[in-house]
Amino acid sequence: MYKYIYNARDIAAYIKYFSVPQYMEVSYMQYIFNIGTPVMAAPLCKDFEKFKNEVYRELYLLWANGFEDEKSDVANMTVGGYRAIICDQECINLESYMKLITLHLIFTRSLPYVNLNFAGMPLSLGIDCDYAIFEENVVKCIEALNLQSKDRFGKDFDLTKGVPDELLQISLTDEFKAVLKGSDFRESVRQQQNDKMSEFREKSLKVFGSIPFGKKKANPVVPSVPEVVVRRSLGERANRSTTSRNQPKGAPLEDIRHKDGK
Repeated sequence: MYKYIYNARDIAAYIKYFSVPQYMEVSYMQYIFNIGTPVMAAPLCKDFEKFKNEVYRELYLLWANGFEDEKSDVANMTVGGYRAIICDQECINLESYMKLITLHLIFTRSLPYVNLNFAGMPLSLGIDCDYAIFEENVVKCIEALNLQSKDRFGKDFDLTKGVPDELLQISLTDEFKAVLKGSDFRESVRQQQNDKMSEFREKSLKVFGSIPFGKKKANPVVPSVPEVVVRRSLGERANRSTTSRNQPKGAPLEDIRHKDGK
């Protein structure tokens, strides 16, 4: 039975659609490169720099296609006349989506499964074919991508009997998990980040020193204002505001009439 081997376009699509931070992109590439041929195509496993350049080239191509609607992201994985490898051509978007899901399970080994409802995928992925054909292609993806399906109670679910309108637990097969080398990627990255922060903390303490715990900088003393000055200023503001409200602007009306001889 054919087992899908990922290429540079698949890795680039994962980096884009799962919003991998830019400073983490090379770490993701290094991790999948270290796994090697059980996941990656053999020509990509010879030299990391060539592999990285190839992934970035595909990533730039994917970004150039932009975002147009709710299904353009997955559809853009197959720009340039790509042919479906696992599914029938009319279900190529299902193939692209399931490859992303499988890569996510590979990168996050601590994630036991993902919940998917295949019944609504034809509409969300823009797949226009007979539903029976879609169900056959779901089975092809599960088998080719080393996946297994279980119901919400964790019992094996046979998709060859039909796709249910309910959530299924989709996970990597136990055989494929055994083939993957190394520990969980995100756990190792988290440990690296903690080690780096500890290193920065130690360097900062050496350069700037530390403030003993419990000792805080005293608050600056604010000079007090005499009470007489406060009362005077308040009174001046009150009189000023009262005068400005009660006294009209301009000359009094009696003065104007006197000047006019009235």
